[in-house]
Amino acid sequence: MAKRSKIVRNRRRAELVARYAERRAELTAIIASPRADATEKAAARRELDRQPRDASASRLRNRDAVDGRPRGFLRAFGVSRVRFRELAHGGYLPGLRKSSW
Repeated sequence: MAKRSKIVRNRRRAELVARYAERRAELTAIIASPRADATEKAAARRELDRQPRDASASRLRNRDAVDGRPRGFLRAFGVSRVRFRELAHGGYLPGLRKSSW
C-alpha cells in the first residue's frame, strides 16, 4: 500500500493536467509549427514556462487502482503485477488462465 499522500498528490496532478491540457496542446503546436515566427514561438515558450510544473502530463505516475503501488504497473489491466496475480488466481479476470508447462 502506497502512502496516502502520494496517491492524493498524483490525483491532484491528474486534475491539473486535465485543466491545462488544451492550452498546453495549443502552445506546443505553436512552438512546433514551422509557419510561426520567432516572436510567436518565444511568447508561447514563455507562457508554457509560466504554467504550473505539475500541469505537464509527464509528471503523472501510473499507479495501481486498488492500493496505489507505483512499480510493476500493467497498463492493460490498470493494476500492479502483485495485484494482477492475486486477481488472476482468484478468478476475477475473465479469460485468464494460469499456465504451466
